[in-house]
Amino acid sequence: MLYVGIDLGTSSVKLLLMDEKGDIKKIVTREYDCQFPHPGWSEQDPYVWYEESMKGLKELVADCDKSQVAGISFGGQMHGLVILDENDAVIRPAILWNDSRTTEENDYLNNEIGKDKLSKYTANISFTGFTASKILWVRNKEPENFARIKKIMLPKDYLAYRLTGVNCTDYSDASGMLLLDVANKKWSKEMCEICHITEDMLPTLYESYDKVGTLLPHVATELGLSDQVIVAAGAGDNAAAAVATGTVGEGNCNISMGTSGTVFISSEKFGVDEHNALHSFDAADGGYHLMGCMLSAASCNKWWMDEIIGTKDYAAEQKDITKLGENHVYFLPYLMGERSPYNDPYARGTFIGMTMDTTRADMTQAVLEGVAFAFRDSIEVARSLGIKIEASKICGGGAKSPLWKTIMANVLNIRLDVLKTEEGPSMGGAMLAAVANGEYASVAEAAQAIVEVVDHVDPTPELAAKYEARYQQFRQVYPTVKELFPKLH
Repeated sequence: MLYVGIDLGTSSVKLLLMDEKGDIKKIVTREYDCQFPHPGWSEQDPYVWYEESMKGLKELVADCDKSQVAGISFGGQMHGLVILDENDAVIRPAILWNDSRTTEENDYLNNEIGKDKLSKYTANISFTGFTASKILWVRNKEPENFARIKKIMLPKDYLAYRLTGVNCTDYSDASGMLLLDVANKKWSKEMCEICHITEDMLPTLYESYDKVGTLLPHVATELGLSDQVIVAAGAGDNAAAAVATGTVGEGNCNISMGTSGTVFISSEKFGVDEHNALHSFDAADGGYHLMGCMLSAASCNKWWMDEIIGTKDYAAEQKDITKLGENHVYFLPYLMGERSPYNDPYARGTFIGMTMDTTRADMTQAVLEGVAFAFRDSIEVARSLGIKIEASKICGGGAKSPLWKTIMANVLNIRLDVLKTEEGPSMGGAMLAAVANGEYASVAEAAQAIVEVVDHVDPTPELAAKYEARYQQFRQVYPTVKELFPKLH
């Protein structure tokens, strides 16, 4: 049988077709634009998502035996607000995860409602990107639109609704709305009251691997598929990517060194740290996960190489870095502020420790090490909850550097596993569809059968000890300078 995974991203929708063994048959990408009508605003038209997804689906299945297509599911950009009226018409463009217009509403939630209450209701505190603050913004700034709301959904769930007619979401994606009681897997009545909405506006909740419906007849006809093709709920992009990397079950970890960075730690038990330094969300395998988000990861090295040094030959710049664990220069990688573990929009990139004998290679090394140290900050929060992390998958553009992987392994003092396939949310979505169709008994079983590790990087005791000392110095830098950052604006 064949399964489709749809990764609804910010710049494109990526569609993947795989068989029941996880062998990828075809990948199609359809790009679209993001609108920025005001500084800090970020919007997209949900109709465009659907149109481009349908075009992509037609191209994806054009050359296969369509009778073998058995299931479709999703990974999708999280936190976005899609609102529909009584006629199922989209009321306004979707407000995306990277939109920062909700500063006032975010401050209201964290400071007036209070972080303690939010954590009690949802296991999380508010961030400007979360959905709840967007709902409040529409109520405060566009009351005529707020009055028309009949359905509230997340980006990927709009696709599911158009494909099946079912208003659904999954627990992992719903966790990022600040409307879900994450521990008990139900909508929070208190948060609905705070946001002045009713529970019937919200989607029905499912596990990511649950079948929510089948293709509507007119959709099936347009695609040339059977109307018995099942559609599974899917997951938020990071949770879907975790399925694709086999990061399921107790204490498994995946580190993504992309433009931004994530540390994704799966757990069979619910947990939340006392400072809400990590997001505490439900996971796509039916369990839970903690997630640390760095706003700048591999993008720090890109900035340093492209804008400061002025080169595209990243490997050449790294060849002179030979004295690992002995650098006296430190770099705070907060070029866009920081989320985990500090939640500080004012934080900025900072070099410290330069002397007259500091070299270009020292500065480059500091950038690579600073990102690694910042990843460790999130790992340490998880360890403080008693979670034992002995190894991690590693993926993303930054993980293509052998030197950076060596630094990461020794800073974290864990084994790093490299995967054969790095298709992320689209692969995870297809795997969830396979589970929903009964191809596998569980997400864990699917991951064990499909995910393949092809290489690993081990720390060495001597170098890990050197980096332990360096990390203890690094972690003192931000607390020392944090009061300065707001004054620099």
